[in-house]
Amino acid sequence: MTPSDSDTATRLHYSRSRRRLELSFGDGADFELSAEFLRVFSPSAEVRGHGPGQETLQTGKSSVGISAINPVGHYAVQITFDDGHDSGLYSWRYLRDLAEHQDQYWQRYLQQLSAEGKSRDPEIQVLHFEP
Repeated sequence: MTPSDSDTATRLHYSRSRRRLELSFGDGADFELSAEFLRVFSPSAEVRGHGPGQETLQTGKSSVGISAINPVGHYAVQITFDDGHDSGLYSWRYLRDLAEHQDQYWQRYLQQLSAEGKSRDPEIQVLHFEP
């Protein structure tokens, strides 16, 4: 099965200052996805689990960035995040799906965070000690 032009990324550009990945596809469609969004929706087993109901809600990822993007054949990229996560392979088709449905996915994610009393912000641990 040959991927269609709409499923093949022709350009990727990561803006470190904006923490956003710009994507262009063969059919001329352009999108932007935040590093946080990509990290939260990583296709890895660590995030998605090995089946329905095994997903792990990602929290504290609001300031995550991308440290590397490496091609995997002609069908995907491996994204390494600055929190050490690097086990997901983002196929062109999966990136296109994320891009086209990011508003719905993001709203559902925010609802899940709220329902579980969790936050997008990293937890800050404060240590108190007496010298």
